[in-house]
Amino acid sequence: MIQTLFGSLDEQQKPSFLERMKEAVTRTRESLSERIEEAVAFSKEIDRHTLDELEATLISADLGSPTTREVLGKLREKADRKQIKNVDELKRLLKEELLAILNTANTRPVEKVDGTPEVILVVGVNGTGKTTTIGKLAQVFRSQGKTVLMCAADTFRAAAIEQLEIWGERTGTEVIRTKAGGDPAAVLYDALQVATARHTDFVIVDTAGRLHNKSNLMAELEKMRRTAQRIIPGAPHETLLVMDATTGQNGLQQARQFTDSAGVTGIVLTKLDGTAKGGVVVAICRELGLPVRYVGVGEKAGDLLPFDSKDFVDSLFA
Repeated sequence: MIQTLFGSLDEQQKPSFLERMKEAVTRTRESLSERIEEAVAFSKEIDRHTLDELEATLISADLGSPTTREVLGKLREKADRKQIKNVDELKRLLKEELLAILNTANTRPVEKVDGTPEVILVVGVNGTGKTTTIGKLAQVFRSQGKTVLMCAADTFRAAAIEQLEIWGERTGTEVIRTKAGGDPAAVLYDALQVATARHTDFVIVDTAGRLHNKSNLMAELEKMRRTAQRIIPGAPHETLLVMDATTGQNGLQQARQFTDSAGVTGIVLTKLDGTAKGGVVVAICRELGLPVRYVGVGEKAGDLLPFDSKDFVDSLFA
Protein backbone atom coordinates (compact mmCIF):
# COMPACT_ATOMS: atom_id res chain seq x y z
CA MET A 1 0.00 0.00 0.00
CA ILE A 2 2.78 2.45 0.91
CA GLN A 3 4.59 1.61 -2.31
CA THR A 4 1.43 2.36 -4.27
CA LEU A 5 0.42 5.60 -2.59
CA PHE A 6 3.89 7.14 -2.72
CA GLY A 7 5.30 5.39 -5.78
CA SER A 8 6.29 8.66 -7.48
CA LEU A 9 8.63 9.70 -4.66
CA ASP A 10 12.24 8.73 -4.26
CA GLU A 11 12.76 5.84 -1.79
CA GLN A 12 14.69 8.09 0.57
CA GLN A 13 11.93 10.70 0.61
CA LYS A 14 8.92 8.53 1.28
CA PRO A 15 7.29 9.31 4.60
CA SER A 16 6.09 6.19 6.37
CA PHE A 17 2.50 5.88 7.52
CA LEU A 18 3.79 6.17 11.10
CA GLU A 19 5.58 9.43 10.29
CA ARG A 20 2.48 10.86 8.61
CA MET A 21 0.30 9.78 11.53
CA LYS A 22 2.73 11.34 14.02
CA GLU A 23 2.52 14.62 12.14
CA ALA A 24 -1.29 14.44 12.05
CA VAL A 25 -1.69 13.94 15.81
CA THR A 26 0.97 16.45 16.85
CA ARG A 27 -1.47 18.66 18.74
CA THR A 28 -3.04 15.74 20.59
CA ARG A 29 0.37 14.25 21.44
CA GLU A 30 1.78 17.52 22.76
CA SER A 31 -1.29 18.13 24.90
CA LEU A 32 -1.28 14.58 26.30
CA SER A 33 2.44 14.53 27.07
CA GLU A 34 2.38 17.92 28.78
CA ARG A 35 -0.64 17.06 30.92
CA ILE A 36 0.66 13.62 31.90
CA GLU A 37 3.94 15.17 33.00
CA GLU A 38 2.00 17.73 35.04
CA ALA A 39 -0.13 15.02 36.65
CA VAL A 40 2.88 13.11 37.96
CA ALA A 41 5.26 16.02 38.55
CA PHE A 42 4.70 16.25 42.30
CA SER A 43 4.06 12.57 43.02
CA LYS A 44 6.67 10.45 44.78
CA GLU A 45 4.90 7.43 43.40
CA ILE A 46 2.15 6.82 40.89
CA ASP A 47 -0.92 5.90 42.90
CA ARG A 48 -4.68 6.32 42.71
CA HIS A 49 -4.41 10.03 43.48
CA THR A 50 -2.02 10.50 40.55
CA LEU A 51 -4.40 8.65 38.27
CA ASP A 52 -7.29 10.82 39.48
CA GLU A 53 -5.29 13.80 38.23
CA LEU A 54 -4.88 12.01 34.91
CA GLU A 55 -8.63 11.65 34.41
CA ALA A 56 -9.17 15.23 33.26
CA THR A 57 -6.24 14.86 30.86
CA LEU A 58 -7.78 11.88 29.08
CA ILE A 59 -11.21 13.48 28.93
CA SER A 60 -9.68 16.67 27.47
CA ALA A 61 -8.19 14.52 24.69
CA ASP A 62 -11.79 13.45 23.98
CA LEU A 63 -11.57 9.83 25.04
CA GLY A 64 -14.93 10.48 26.68
CA SER A 65 -16.00 9.57 30.22
CA PRO A 66 -16.88 5.88 29.66
CA THR A 67 -13.58 5.12 27.90
CA THR A 68 -11.58 7.11 30.45
CA ARG A 69 -13.22 5.26 33.36
CA GLU A 70 -12.47 1.91 31.75
CA VAL A 71 -8.82 2.73 31.09
CA LEU A 72 -8.16 4.25 34.51
CA GLY A 73 -9.93 1.36 36.22
CA LYS A 74 -7.31 -1.00 34.77
CA LEU A 75 -4.45 1.34 35.70
CA ARG A 76 -5.69 1.81 39.27
CA GLU A 77 -5.53 -1.94 39.82
CA LYS A 78 -1.89 -1.90 38.73
CA ALA A 79 -1.14 1.17 40.86
CA ASP A 80 -2.60 -0.57 43.92
CA ARG A 81 -0.13 -3.42 43.33
CA LYS A 82 2.75 -0.92 42.96
CA GLN A 83 3.21 -1.94 39.33
CA ILE A 84 3.60 1.59 37.94
CA LYS A 85 7.10 2.76 38.86
CA ASN A 86 7.47 5.98 36.85
CA VAL A 87 5.99 8.13 34.09
CA ASP A 88 7.52 6.00 31.33
CA GLU A 89 5.85 2.92 32.77
CA LEU A 90 2.59 4.84 33.05
CA LYS A 91 2.73 5.81 29.39
CA ARG A 92 3.56 2.24 28.36
CA LEU A 93 0.58 0.84 30.26
CA LEU A 94 -1.69 3.58 28.95
CA LYS A 95 -0.63 2.70 25.40
CA GLU A 96 -1.43 -0.96 26.05
CA GLU A 97 -4.94 -0.16 27.27
CA LEU A 98 -5.72 2.17 24.36
CA LEU A 99 -4.36 -0.32 21.84
CA ALA A 100 -6.47 -3.11 23.32
CA ILE A 101 -9.63 -1.03 22.82
CA LEU A 102 -8.71 -0.13 19.25
CA ASN A 103 -7.77 -3.68 18.34
CA THR A 104 -11.07 -5.03 19.64
CA ALA A 105 -13.05 -2.84 17.22
CA ASN A 106 -10.60 -3.00 14.32
CA THR A 107 -10.49 -6.78 14.07
CA ARG A 108 -13.63 -6.65 11.91
CA PRO A 109 -12.28 -7.50 8.44
CA VAL A 110 -13.22 -5.74 5.23
CA GLU A 111 -15.74 -7.96 3.46
CA LYS A 112 -14.35 -10.01 0.60
CA VAL A 113 -16.31 -9.26 -2.55
CA ASP A 114 -16.68 -11.79 -5.35
CA GLY A 115 -16.76 -10.12 -8.74
CA THR A 116 -17.20 -6.44 -9.49
CA PRO A 117 -18.11 -3.79 -8.69
CA GLU A 118 -17.59 -3.37 -4.97
CA VAL A 119 -20.09 -0.78 -3.78
CA ILE A 120 -19.19 1.65 -1.01
CA LEU A 121 -21.93 3.87 0.38
CA VAL A 122 -20.59 6.99 2.11
CA VAL A 123 -22.84 8.68 4.68
CA GLY A 124 -22.50 11.53 7.15
CA VAL A 125 -23.72 14.95 8.16
CA ASN A 126 -23.00 17.87 5.84
CA GLY A 127 -19.75 19.63 6.76
CA THR A 128 -17.83 16.56 7.92
CA GLY A 129 -15.82 16.33 4.70
CA LYS A 130 -17.90 13.57 3.15
CA THR A 131 -17.62 14.55 -0.51
CA THR A 132 -13.92 15.38 -0.17
CA THR A 133 -13.35 11.98 1.45
CA ILE A 134 -14.97 10.26 -1.54
CA GLY A 135 -12.55 12.02 -3.88
CA LYS A 136 -9.59 11.00 -1.73
CA LEU A 137 -10.85 7.42 -1.51
CA ALA A 138 -11.07 7.29 -5.29
CA GLN A 139 -7.44 8.43 -5.39
CA VAL A 140 -6.44 5.63 -2.99
CA PHE A 141 -8.08 2.96 -5.16
CA ARG A 142 -6.82 4.38 -8.46
CA SER A 143 -3.28 4.52 -7.09
CA GLN A 144 -3.64 0.77 -6.49
CA GLY A 145 -4.44 0.28 -10.16
CA LYS A 146 -8.19 -0.17 -9.59
CA THR A 147 -10.98 1.25 -11.74
CA VAL A 148 -13.42 3.53 -9.98
CA LEU A 149 -16.73 5.29 -10.61
CA MET A 150 -18.08 8.00 -8.30
CA CYS A 151 -21.85 8.35 -7.96
CA ALA A 152 -23.20 11.83 -7.13
CA ALA A 153 -26.31 10.73 -5.22
CA ASP A 154 -26.38 13.77 -2.92
CA THR A 155 -28.81 15.34 -5.37
CA PHE A 156 -30.27 17.78 -2.85
CA ARG A 157 -27.18 19.98 -2.99
CA ALA A 158 -26.02 21.18 -6.39
CA ALA A 159 -22.75 22.18 -4.72
CA ALA A 160 -22.13 18.56 -3.68
CA ILE A 161 -22.48 17.39 -7.28
CA GLU A 162 -20.14 20.12 -8.49
CA GLN A 163 -17.61 19.35 -5.76
CA LEU A 164 -17.59 15.66 -6.65
CA GLU A 165 -17.02 16.54 -10.32
CA ILE A 166 -14.03 18.66 -9.31
CA TRP A 167 -12.60 15.67 -7.45
CA GLY A 168 -13.35 13.54 -10.50
CA GLU A 169 -11.17 15.86 -12.59
CA ARG A 170 -8.40 15.87 -9.97
CA THR A 171 -8.25 12.08 -9.72
CA GLY A 172 -9.18 11.14 -13.28
CA THR A 173 -12.35 9.43 -12.07
CA GLU A 174 -15.68 9.47 -13.93
CA VAL A 175 -18.67 10.80 -12.03
CA ILE A 176 -22.20 9.52 -12.71
CA ARG A 177 -24.67 12.29 -11.92
CA THR A 178 -28.14 13.63 -12.55
CA LYS A 179 -29.67 17.06 -12.22
CA ALA A 180 -29.97 18.68 -8.80
CA GLY A 181 -33.14 17.52 -7.07
CA GLY A 182 -33.21 14.21 -8.94
CA ASP A 183 -33.91 10.83 -7.38
CA PRO A 184 -30.78 9.56 -5.54
CA ALA A 185 -31.78 5.92 -6.03
CA ALA A 186 -32.17 6.51 -9.77
CA VAL A 187 -28.66 7.92 -10.21
CA LEU A 188 -27.32 5.03 -8.14
CA TYR A 189 -29.14 2.61 -10.43
CA ASP A 190 -27.52 4.23 -13.47
CA ALA A 191 -24.06 4.15 -11.87
CA LEU A 192 -24.31 0.47 -10.98
CA GLN A 193 -25.53 -0.42 -14.46
CA VAL A 194 -22.53 1.36 -16.00
CA ALA A 195 -20.09 -0.17 -13.52
CA THR A 196 -21.46 -3.68 -14.06
CA ALA A 197 -21.19 -3.37 -17.84
CA ARG A 198 -17.60 -2.13 -17.59
CA HIS A 199 -16.52 -4.52 -14.80
CA THR A 200 -15.47 -1.51 -12.74
CA ASP A 201 -13.72 -2.43 -9.48
CA PHE A 202 -15.31 0.17 -7.17
CA VAL A 203 -18.37 2.40 -7.09
CA ILE A 204 -18.21 5.06 -4.37
CA VAL A 205 -21.57 6.65 -3.63
CA ASP A 206 -22.11 10.11 -2.15
CA THR A 207 -25.35 10.47 -0.18
CA ALA A 208 -27.37 13.35 1.21
CA GLY A 209 -26.08 14.67 4.52
CA ARG A 210 -29.03 16.47 5.98
CA LEU A 211 -29.61 16.49 9.72
CA HIS A 212 -29.15 13.03 11.15
CA ASN A 213 -32.44 13.08 13.05
CA LYS A 214 -34.57 13.45 9.94
CA SER A 215 -36.42 10.21 9.29
CA ASN A 216 -36.77 10.96 5.56
CA LEU A 217 -32.98 10.84 5.18
CA MET A 218 -32.83 7.38 6.72
CA ALA A 219 -35.73 6.23 4.53
CA GLU A 220 -33.85 7.53 1.49
CA LEU A 221 -30.71 5.63 2.49
CA GLU A 222 -32.74 2.46 2.89
CA LYS A 223 -34.23 2.93 -0.58
CA MET A 224 -30.73 3.27 -2.00
CA ARG A 225 -29.62 0.10 -0.24
CA ARG A 226 -32.56 -1.81 -1.74
CA THR A 227 -31.75 -0.44 -5.19
CA ALA A 228 -28.13 -1.54 -4.89
CA GLN A 229 -29.11 -5.03 -3.74
CA ARG A 230 -31.47 -5.52 -6.69
CA ILE A 231 -28.63 -4.94 -9.14
CA ILE A 232 -25.73 -6.41 -7.17
CA PRO A 233 -26.59 -8.98 -4.48
CA GLY A 234 -24.84 -8.15 -1.23
CA ALA A 235 -24.40 -4.46 -2.06
CA PRO A 236 -23.55 -2.09 -0.57
CA HIS A 237 -20.51 -4.03 0.60
CA GLU A 238 -19.31 -1.27 2.90
CA THR A 239 -21.14 1.70 4.43
CA LEU A 240 -18.63 4.26 5.66
CA LEU A 241 -19.64 7.01 8.06
CA VAL A 242 -17.56 10.17 7.71
CA MET A 243 -16.95 11.95 11.02
CA ASP A 244 -15.17 15.23 11.72
CA ALA A 245 -12.54 14.71 14.44
CA THR A 246 -12.82 18.35 15.53
CA THR A 247 -16.43 17.85 16.67
CA GLY A 248 -15.40 15.23 19.22
CA GLN A 249 -18.17 13.91 21.43
CA ASN A 250 -20.84 15.82 19.50
CA GLY A 251 -19.83 13.89 16.41
CA LEU A 252 -20.13 10.68 18.40
CA GLN A 253 -23.78 11.46 19.11
CA GLN A 254 -24.43 11.91 15.38
CA ALA A 255 -22.56 8.70 14.66
CA ARG A 256 -24.84 6.71 16.96
CA GLN A 257 -27.86 7.86 14.96
CA PHE A 258 -26.34 6.80 11.66
CA THR A 259 -25.03 3.54 13.07
CA ASP A 260 -28.49 2.58 14.27
CA SER A 261 -30.26 3.51 11.04
CA ALA A 262 -27.86 3.23 8.12
CA GLY A 263 -26.05 -0.07 8.64
CA VAL A 264 -22.66 1.56 9.07
CA THR A 265 -19.73 -0.88 8.83
CA GLY A 266 -16.78 1.47 9.30
CA ILE A 267 -15.66 5.01 10.10
CA VAL A 268 -13.62 7.57 8.18
CA LEU A 269 -12.34 10.24 10.57
CA THR A 270 -11.50 13.53 8.86
CA LYS A 271 -9.51 16.57 10.00
CA LEU A 272 -7.45 14.55 12.49
CA ASP A 273 -4.60 16.99 11.88
CA GLY A 274 -6.76 19.93 12.99
CA THR A 275 -7.52 18.96 16.59
CA ALA A 276 -5.90 18.30 19.97
CA LYS A 277 -8.69 15.83 20.70
CA GLY A 278 -7.51 12.86 18.67
CA GLY A 279 -8.49 10.57 21.52
CA VAL A 280 -11.96 10.55 20.00
CA VAL A 281 -10.66 7.71 17.79
CA VAL A 282 -10.53 5.48 20.86
CA ALA A 283 -13.97 6.62 22.04
CA ILE A 284 -15.45 5.81 18.61
CA CYS A 285 -14.04 2.30 18.62
CA ARG A 286 -15.11 1.56 22.18
CA GLU A 287 -18.56 3.12 22.18
CA LEU A 288 -19.67 2.28 18.63
CA GLY A 289 -17.80 -1.01 18.29
CA LEU A 290 -16.92 0.00 14.72
CA PRO A 291 -13.54 -0.08 13.01
CA VAL A 292 -11.89 3.12 11.83
CA ARG A 293 -11.03 2.37 8.20
CA TYR A 294 -9.34 5.63 7.17
CA VAL A 295 -8.21 8.94 8.66
CA GLY A 296 -7.93 12.27 6.87
CA VAL A 297 -4.67 14.06 7.63
CA GLY A 298 -4.69 17.00 5.20
CA GLU A 299 -6.30 18.63 2.20
CA LYS A 300 -4.50 16.90 -0.68
CA ALA A 301 -5.77 13.93 -2.65
CA GLY A 302 -3.18 11.66 -1.03
CA ASP A 303 -4.03 12.74 2.53
CA LEU A 304 -6.27 9.81 3.37
CA LEU A 305 -4.50 7.04 5.30
CA PRO A 306 -5.70 3.52 6.03
CA PHE A 307 -5.99 3.41 9.81
CA ASP A 308 -3.51 1.34 11.80
CA SER A 309 -4.17 0.97 15.55
CA LYS A 310 -0.55 0.49 16.59
CA ASP A 311 0.75 3.38 14.49
CA PHE A 312 -1.94 5.62 15.93
CA VAL A 313 -1.17 4.78 19.59
CA ASP A 314 2.58 4.96 19.00
CA SER A 315 2.06 8.40 17.45
CA LEU A 316 0.26 9.66 20.54
CA PHE A 317 3.22 8.89 22.78
CA ALA A 318 6.20 9.19 20.41
